[in-house]
Amino acid sequence: MNKKLLVIGFVWPEPKSSAAGSRILQLITQFQKQGYIVTFSSAAKTSDNTFDLSTINVETKPIHLNDSSFDEFVKALSPNVVLFDRFMSEEQYGWRVAEQCPDAIRVLDTEDFHGLRKAREVALKKNEIVSLSYLQNETTKREIASIYRCDLSIMISEVEIEILTKQFKIDKSLLYYLPFLLDPILEVDIKQLPTFEERKHFITIGNFLHAPNYDAVLHLKRSIWPLIRRQLPKAELHIYGAYESQKVTQLHKPKEGFFIKGFAEDVNEVMKNAKVCFASLRFGAGLKGKLVDAMQNGTPCVMTSIAAEAMFADFEINGFIEDNPEDFAEKAVEIYNNVELWKENQKNGFQVLNQRFNKANFEEGFTFKIEELSSDLNSHRENNFIGQLFMHQSMQSSKYMSKWIEAKNK
Repeated sequence: MNKKLLVIGFVWPEPKSSAAGSRILQLITQFQKQGYIVTFSSAAKTSDNTFDLSTINVETKPIHLNDSSFDEFVKALSPNVVLFDRFMSEEQYGWRVAEQCPDAIRVLDTEDFHGLRKAREVALKKNEIVSLSYLQNETTKREIASIYRCDLSIMISEVEIEILTKQFKIDKSLLYYLPFLLDPILEVDIKQLPTFEERKHFITIGNFLHAPNYDAVLHLKRSIWPLIRRQLPKAELHIYGAYESQKVTQLHKPKEGFFIKGFAEDVNEVMKNAKVCFASLRFGAGLKGKLVDAMQNGTPCVMTSIAAEAMFADFEINGFIEDNPEDFAEKAVEIYNNVELWKENQKNGFQVLNQRFNKANFEEGFTFKIEELSSDLNSHRENNFIGQLFMHQSMQSSKYMSKWIEAKNK
């Protein structure tokens, strides 16, 4: 009998728009390799950038918020595993899955630790260091409750696992480290990339709906790019990203070499022709897709410590990590002008991808973890008593709010 996976998406996948879109497709592929038939559902609207899931043999099913029609759908489907795309999806549908399919393994794909990102955003606005009090925000409380309600939460960052286990005392059995799952970069592909001499200008990329990306562009515009232009008056910064709003397009200043390019149909094409990539994030969490895009295309980076977090471990960095605007600009100019330094850091990037994020290093372990849960799910849940508390009716405000909204809408 074929195993079934139901993915409940916070949004429909858009791999050309965000790293999250690529990430969910990586996870779907892993389950398909384990023999699962996959159905993807979401209550979100599709867009022109929505990935056609039928091309990878995934069935799709639009669903509704606060509607018992989902109960009928999930019961009829009877999935073996349900994968929630971010904790917001689990809040909406987790209790329904638990009621209709109690034997289904509930897996949370966190994407990143949203509570950490929120803590850093608030601390940045107050010009303060992130403390435990900032971490204990409402988003964190909701997210950790979701982690406890699920049988397993997939984490993309070792740093975030450490925070959750040490600061919040979450048992490691509930968390599973699974970073970006990438194909290795082959020597034949490297040789086809444009050379240092063939490239020009700087680049940064990121979905503008994501608040850290917009803040990073503002930081470049106000504090970093003017310093670079003083030393490289003919250089340009090309800024790509989906869903640019008026507040983004108004930053377009060609006379200053600051170009808002908008959506990149092919990120590899624009990235491989740039000489240096910027990741000037001042808050955020998880792993940064823009750094992966850069390394895959042989483009060295200058980045902040937030951008670099959990990316390199003990490997050599594919560029420089600088938080001070003056130092950031200095390193950007240095690597832009120094061919030997540029080549050395390009090589570092290939090594990071091939040794740290090679999907072959993670597939067998992930398969074993899912099989282990399948064979001993009851015991696993008995050891997660806090999760049982959060599933108790007295703690399920999301469930009863949903029921009230549904009754009100009739």
